Amino acid sequence: MTTHLVHAIGPAVLKELRSTDDAGRRMVPVTDDEGGAPLRCCLRRSRPGERVALVSYAPLRRWAAGAGVDPGAYDEQGPVFVHAEECDGPAGDGPPFDGAHRVVRRYSADGRILGGRLVEPGDLEAAFAQAFADPAVEFVQVRAVEYGCFLYEVRGG
Repeated sequence: MTTHLVHAIGPAVLKELRSTDDAGRRMVPVTDDEGGAPLRCCLRRSRPGERVALVSYAPLRRWAAGAGVDPGAYDEQGPVFVHAEECDGPAGDGPPFDGAHRVVRRYSADGRILGGRLVEPGDLEAAFAQAFADPAVEFVQVRAVEYGCFLYEVRGG
């Protein structure tokens, strides 16, 4: 069985986003009275009463800068929820946020989209295996169907 490595937004990037996000805005923390926000820092849903923030994040731009490539027109930014303060990061097995339809978007080593797939609840591992069976796939992004928001990145293991 192939292992797929799920990546939350890393601590160094989170520190930057909590100061000034990828749209140049300052973070505005709020208390999440209801809970349920998909937190990209620890890959779980928020609990009632936790302090969270909605920040703008450009996942492909940040990946491309580290990889030394130009994301070109595929560069995009969008809203993500994070804890307002530092947290312990992910602490779970298996793909997070797997209870709803998701989109798995495949990317090449030069940051170009190779395609995407709508995934049924519970079928993320199979979608990852299919994506990484293509040697041109460098990584995938898992996104929410409802809003298209970035949830997390996955790499082959």
